[in-house]
Amino acid sequence: MSADARISAITTRIIERSKASRERYLERLRSAATKGAQRSVLGCANLAHGFAVCSPSEKDALAGDQVPNIGIITSYNDMLSAHQPFETYPAIIREAASQAGGIAQVAGGVPAMCDGVTQGQPGMELSLFSRDLIAMSAAVGLSHNMFDAALFLGVCDKIVPGLVIAALSFGHLPAIFIPAGPMTSGLPNDEKSRVRQLYAEGKVGRDELLVAESKSYHGPGTCTFYGTANSNQMLMEIMGFHMPGASFVNPGTPLREALTREATKRALAITAMGNEFTPAGEMIDERSIVNGVVGLHATGGSTNHTLHLVAMARAAGIILTWQDISELSDVVPLLARVYPNGLADVNHFHAAGGMGFLIKQLLKKGLLHNDVRTVFGHGLDGYAVDVKLGENGTVLREPAPEKSADPKVLAAIETPFQSNGGLKMLRGNLGKAVIKISAVKPERHIIEAPAMIFHDQKEMQDAFKDGKLNRDFVAVVRFQGPKANGMPELHKLTPALGVLQDRGFRVALLTDGRMSGASGKIPAAIHVTPEAVEGGPIARIREGDMIRLDAISGTLEVLVDAADMAERIPVKIDLSENEFGMGRELFAPFRRAAGPADQGAGVFL
Repeated sequence: MSADARISAITTRIIERSKASRERYLERLRSAATKGAQRSVLGCANLAHGFAVCSPSEKDALAGDQVPNIGIITSYNDMLSAHQPFETYPAIIREAASQAGGIAQVAGGVPAMCDGVTQGQPGMELSLFSRDLIAMSAAVGLSHNMFDAALFLGVCDKIVPGLVIAALSFGHLPAIFIPAGPMTSGLPNDEKSRVRQLYAEGKVGRDELLVAESKSYHGPGTCTFYGTANSNQMLMEIMGFHMPGASFVNPGTPLREALTREATKRALAITAMGNEFTPAGEMIDERSIVNGVVGLHATGGSTNHTLHLVAMARAAGIILTWQDISELSDVVPLLARVYPNGLADVNHFHAAGGMGFLIKQLLKKGLLHNDVRTVFGHGLDGYAVDVKLGENGTVLREPAPEKSADPKVLAAIETPFQSNGGLKMLRGNLGKAVIKISAVKPERHIIEAPAMIFHDQKEMQDAFKDGKLNRDFVAVVRFQGPKANGMPELHKLTPALGVLQDRGFRVALLTDGRMSGASGKIPAAIHVTPEAVEGGPIARIREGDMIRLDAISGTLEVLVDAADMAERIPVKIDLSENEFGMGRELFAPFRRAAGPADQGAGVFL
């Protein structure tokens, strides 16, 4: 089925807007590609350094121009659950490559920080910029020019977007992303949230909270709620960077290893030395990006991707805007209920039919572009499958089921949970912001209340503990943007706001910081731009000003006279305490160079 007319119109607009930058990108990409082995351009001394530690047979193969070589970029570390499984992947990949007549080398490692560990800590102020650092780190590994394709091992928040930026910057090479999968289900996410709120109210202590958290985050793999990490995996599959069905298979299983071996062999097949050359920068186009946005809306994915998708697209010369994302949300129905947008976790989503069923449903109504290239071949319909372990450890794919195994978790296209994706852009005299309302009750889609102003999370938490927030209000948490302090996530605010909302107060959050996919039931206008440190209107709000957040009409206003607002001098604060400690001094150039949130908040795009 051809794409829905509304989807096609938005895609055409993106193509026209991006024409000049996309043409420049493709011209650079094609000039970097070679018809044979990429390393054929290296001199003898260069090549000798590149294979010095290889076996004699590998040296003989790499000395010629007939054997493809895969570069592995890995985010492995053994502290973080999502990336610990990658420890064994290089050996598996090397063996699979050898069996298929190729070679694989670890080209480099990239940092992988966990927002769950750094939440509310100084290290969180490095988090967003780690995306661009990851892209740069991957570029260092691939810059040796020894490789004919790249395999990217990454999962979580900033890691996958950073790796995508790198893959598209080296877009003359084929690229396949290999995930590790989610951890098995532990303590239900809604129970974890309940204990957090009890702790915020002082009704349980730290010991009880740690027990609950440890039962929730308990083993290898990604966290099981549908935040940025699992939104990343959905994106890689629906954009064609994963092998079909790869996203949500648990670590340490035979099927997980079979998918890794399959991806390795496929990477060899799509190099310039094979018959299906699929350079990443040619494969990913405007239609692929739109498919990613559609998947984000259909699953109620992370608001972080209003930053990351914009930055990823720009790496390929494609100009995606918040307006595009918002308009696509109006077209795409919500088909998944995964925490915080429901009670299920990603394992339940996968068991209900997962990505194969989701893609099948969206294709049925023309809500995805089917006529795209992927690492698997041509056409997204190749991803409308159910993946299983076949004989002799191979991967077996069957057509995705016609019906969801759990309609409360994964809905058919004819009976969606709601008619839109719930991720909208807000616009008004406070600038632009985004809001995710898929988990917000309809009666809270419009909040009008007086502003209470805070300049960091602790300030608001202290006010909550002192009993000063038992009222209707909009929490204005400013000086949290990329130039101010790196735009940290502000999830330490969620339990307190949740308690106040449950007490019957009408509360909302307004911030130039981030919240991500776990923002949940609180109406939150986030990523406000221009940010406060740049003198944006958010810096002109005064205590008690009436704020109106309207997620239905898509407006965000401070209800004061325009002349009065224009005459106000933007507030400035001392940010020196954010400039040092936990590596923050090293990231000062990133803060100075950061672009606005609606352009991806990047430092070089």
